[in-house]
Amino acid sequence: MARKTDIPSSYYGEPRKFDPTFRGPIHNRSCTDVVCCVIFVIVILGYIALGTVAWIHGDPRKVVYPTDSHGQFCGQQGTPNVNKAILFYFNILQCANPAVLINLQCPTTQLCVSKCPDRFATYLDMQYNYRYNKSYWDYYRQFCKPDFDNPSKPVAQVLRDEDCPSMIVPSRPFLQRCFPDFITRNGTLTVANKTNFKDGLGKTRSVVDLRDAANQVTAVQQGVESGITSLLDAKEVGMKIFEDYASSWYWILIGLVITMVVSLAFILLLRFTAGVLLWLIIFGVIAAVGYGIWHCYWEFSTLRGKPDADVTVSDIGFQTDFRVYLQLSQTWLVFMISLSVIEVVIVIILIFLRRRVRIAIALLKEGSKAIGYIMSTLFYPIITFVLLAICIAYWAVTAVFLASSGDAVYKVMSTQSNCMYSNLTCDPETFGQTNVTKVCPGSQCTFAFYGGESLYHRYIFVLQLCNLLVFLWLVNFTIALGQCTLAGAFASYYWALKKPNDIPTCPLFSSFSRAIRYHTGSLAFGSLILAVVQMFRIVLEYLDHKLKGAHNAFARFLLCCLKCCFWCLEHFIKFMNRNAYIMIAIYGKNFCTSAKDAFFLLMRNVVRVAVLDKVTDFLLFLGKLLISGSVGVLAFFFFTRKIPVIQEEVPSLNYYWVPLLTVIFGSYMIAHGFFNVYAMCVDTLFLCFLVDLEVNNGTAARPFYMSSTLRNILNKKNSRRKEKR
Repeated sequence: MARKTDIPSSYYGEPRKFDPTFRGPIHNRSCTDVVCCVIFVIVILGYIALGTVAWIHGDPRKVVYPTDSHGQFCGQQGTPNVNKAILFYFNILQCANPAVLINLQCPTTQLCVSKCPDRFATYLDMQYNYRYNKSYWDYYRQFCKPDFDNPSKPVAQVLRDEDCPSMIVPSRPFLQRCFPDFITRNGTLTVANKTNFKDGLGKTRSVVDLRDAANQVTAVQQGVESGITSLLDAKEVGMKIFEDYASSWYWILIGLVITMVVSLAFILLLRFTAGVLLWLIIFGVIAAVGYGIWHCYWEFSTLRGKPDADVTVSDIGFQTDFRVYLQLSQTWLVFMISLSVIEVVIVIILIFLRRRVRIAIALLKEGSKAIGYIMSTLFYPIITFVLLAICIAYWAVTAVFLASSGDAVYKVMSTQSNCMYSNLTCDPETFGQTNVTKVCPGSQCTFAFYGGESLYHRYIFVLQLCNLLVFLWLVNFTIALGQCTLAGAFASYYWALKKPNDIPTCPLFSSFSRAIRYHTGSLAFGSLILAVVQMFRIVLEYLDHKLKGAHNAFARFLLCCLKCCFWCLEHFIKFMNRNAYIMIAIYGKNFCTSAKDAFFLLMRNVVRVAVLDKVTDFLLFLGKLLISGSVGVLAFFFFTRKIPVIQEEVPSLNYYWVPLLTVIFGSYMIAHGFFNVYAMCVDTLFLCFLVDLEVNNGTAARPFYMSSTLRNILNKKNSRRKEKR
C-alpha cells in the first residue's frame, strides 16, 4: 500500500516504453518546428538585407579616420584637412568624462593638425611674450582655431571660447591622435624620455617648470594637473602592456600549443587510465593548493617584521607597478587565507561525495571510449569556432556601419554644467545668430556623431537592437547545432550493442546532416528562447549602468532582483536546451516534446542527476584547472627566468604577469573547448543510460546497452544472455 507522501509514477510522466525496433538514433524522421524554421530563414534574409542597407548608408571613413569639431575628416582628399592627418584635442582630459559615454560627444574642441606639438607652451606665456617674440605665436597658432588671429584677446575669454588650448605639451601620434608623451621612469616624470626640454621660446625647461606652469593653468582651469597625472599613468601602463605583448607573443603562442597537446593527450589517456588520472587530478589540485598555502606562508613570514612590508594596501594606494604589492606582508596573508578556504572546501566536497566518485569515473571512462572510437568529434569545435567568428564579424561590421550612417549631427557643447541648451542639436552656420551664446557664454556648436532626421536614421537605435538580437540568436543556434550533432554521434555509440562493430559509419557527419535537414526549426526555436532572455539581461545591465548614480534604493534593489532572476532563468534554459537537443538527436521529435521528455526523464531520476552529473562536471572542472594551472606554472617559471636552461631566451618584460595571465586564460579556454566535447559526450551517455534503465531489463529480448562496468556498479546484469551461453 502506497504512502500518502508518495508521488504517483505518472506525476513526471510515464516511463518510456520498450520499442523492439529501436536501435539508436532514428533514421526515418520528418522535419520538426517547420514554422520556426521558415521564420528563421526569413530573419536571416532580413539580416542580410540589414547589413546591405547599413553597408550602403554607412561610411567606413567615419570610423577609421578621426573627425574634427566641424565633422570633417583629417587627412582626406577633398577636405580642407588634406594635409592634416592627426587629431589634436584642446583638453584631452575632457574625453575621460563619463558624459562622453552618454552623449557620444567629447566636450572639447578637436582640431586636425599636420603634426603633434613637440614642445611645452602655455597661452599665458605666449601672450606675455607675444610683443617680444612673435615666432612664439607663429608656432602656437597652428594649434588654435584657423579663424582665430587675435592674441591680444583676454585670456579668460580665449579659454572660455576655446579659441586656443590652455597649453600644449610634447605629444606623439597614436591611432592618428595626439597623446602627451609623458612617461614616469623610476618615479621621475620625463618628457619624450628626457627630464629637460625646450619651450616655445627655445629655452631649456625642466619637469619642475612644467609642473609650475601647469599650476598656473589650473588657476584658470581646475583639475588639469591631477587629470594629466591619471591620464599619463594609464597611458604608461597601456604602452608597457602593448610592448610586453609585442615581445612575448611568440612564447604565448607556444604555451597555447602546449595546452592543446596536453588537453588532447589527457582525453585520450582517460580511455585507458580514467580512474588513475582522475584521482591524480584530485590529489594534484589539493597538493598544488597546499603548496600555494605554504609558499604564501613562507613569503608572509619572511616579510613580517620588515618596516617597509608592514604597511597596508590602503596606505600605498593604487600603484602602476604591481610588483610593489608583492613586497607587502598583507598581500601574502590574503593569498594564504584565500587558498586555505579553497583547500578546505575541496576536501569537504570530496569527503561527502567519495562514494559517487566511482560512478562518475565509470561514466568518464565510457565517454573516453566513445571519443576514442569517434575521434572526429574532438575537431568539431573548430567548425563551431569558425561559424561563431563569422557571426561576430558580421555583427560587428553591421553595427559599425549602422553607427556611421547618415549626415553629421551637431550639438551644443558648453563648459557650464547648468546650461539649458547643452546636448541639443544645432546648426553651425546659424549658431552665431541664436541667443545660446548669450545665455551660455563660451558654448559652441560642435560635431557629435553621424545620424539624421530621416525615417531610417530615427530608427538606427532600433536597428542596432535588432542587429544584437539576431546576433544572439545566430550564436545560440550555432552552439545548439554543435550540441545536437555531438549528441547524435555519441548516442550512436551508446546504442551499438556490440561496440565498435555496430557503430554506424561516419556517425558525426550523419548526425550533422540529420540536425540540419530535419531539425533546423527546433534548434532555432530553442535558440530564440535563450536569445530573448539574454537580450533582457543586456537591457537590465544597461539600465543598471544608467542608474548607478541614482539614490532610489528601491529601484536598485528591484533591478538587482531582476538581474538575479534572469541569470537563473538563462542557466536553467541552457540546461534544458542541452538535454532537449540530446533527445532531438536520438528520437527526432520537435523541441517542445523533446524538452518535456528530457525534463520528465531527469525528474524521474533527480537524485542521479543531482549527484552523478554534478560530480562529473566537478571532475572535468578540476581537469581544466589542472591543465591551465600546470601550463601557468610552467609559464611563470619561464617568464621569471627560473629555468636555467632557457633563461637566455626569455624576452625583457615590463610586467611578467601580462603574458602569464594571457597564457593561463588562453589555456583555460582551450582546455574548456576540448572538455566541452567530453562533457557533451558524458551528458549524452548519461541520458541514454537513464533511458536504458527504463526500457530494458537485461533479458535476451531487452538487454542493457550500458557497459559491463556500469552494470556492475548498479548491480545490473544481462542474466538471460549469460544463461544461454
